[in-house]
Amino acid sequence: MATGPRYKVPFRRRRENRTDYYIRKKLLTSGELRAVVRRSSKNVTIQFASFGMDGDAIAVSATSKELKTLGWKHACSNIPAAYLTGHLAGKKAKDAGIEYAVLDIGMQTPSKGAVLFAAVAGMVDAGLEIPHGEGVLPADERISGSHISETFAADVDAVLNAIGGKRTMRPSEKAPAKEPAKAAPAKAEGGKAPAKAAGGKAPAKDAKAKAPAKKKTKEAE
Repeated sequence: MATGPRYKVPFRRRRENRTDYYIRKKLLTSGELRAVVRRSSKNVTIQFASFGMDGDAIAVSATSKELKTLGWKHACSNIPAAYLTGHLAGKKAKDAGIEYAVLDIGMQTPSKGAVLFAAVAGMVDAGLEIPHGEGVLPADERISGSHISETFAADVDAVLNAIGGKRTMRPSEKAPAKEPAKAAPAKAEGGKAPAKAAGGKAPAKDAKAKAPAKKKTKEAE
């Protein structure tokens, strides 16, 4: 361990890699309600928390364990389960009069289209306003589980109907955009395309080409 008069021991939760106090200060000074999303190896938890001097006050919470009571038969930590948990938490928040919250993912590493943003997609589809970056939410085929099987997708829809929600169709980001067809080069007489010089440009005419000589007229005698 480092020593010296200027060395300062970090807070315990920072040493345990549980709290980034710099980010937490930014969130708390905003004065907004926080949508706290946490994921373990088995479950996803979402809490709507507000700061208090005695500790955070939890207004609404939902966990993926609650999906079991709604007929969910699969793992509770994957993308579809996170989406359904977000939808359930968003519905509870709407019933509690919550309309807006800022995302709080703590020390977790954000990754485009991952479980954390699947939970955000669920809250957004439930009618909440959660600021997030463009293009970070998973595609519909990942949320619905249709890339796994049709049976899995049917189970997702069944639980979503039990919650009383509706899914927003999001396009897949894997499909490459089609390039516009390029026009074929015009052919010269004889059926051959004009030859191109280096750099893709057609050869320029010789500027020094001599004009046809004019016939000299005889001088009048």
